Amino acid sequence: MPETYDTRIKRLKMRSMRRGIKEMDIILSAYADNSLAQMSEADITLYDALLNENDQDLYSWVTGQTVPPEKFTDMLADIAQTFQK
Repeated sequence: MPETYDTRIKRLKMRSMRRGIKEMDIILSAYADNSLAQMSEADITLYDALLNENDQDLYSWVTGQTVPPEKFTDMLADIAQTFQK
């Protein structure tokens, strides 16, 4: 049975706030709360892929310590911007 839109959003929000590093819990849950409902299907799929990445890598990318993979560049810039608001 395919996952419904509402179920997918709930799953992504839960995965955003239940990471492994508290900093990423805070950053990603704020982004998910502010952005998921307005995302296109393609962006939701990209965000789902981003959540499969290692927390240490994600934190390094969001904070600008290392360069992220090109496919995540725009989304990570948006995540960093959302968290700074």
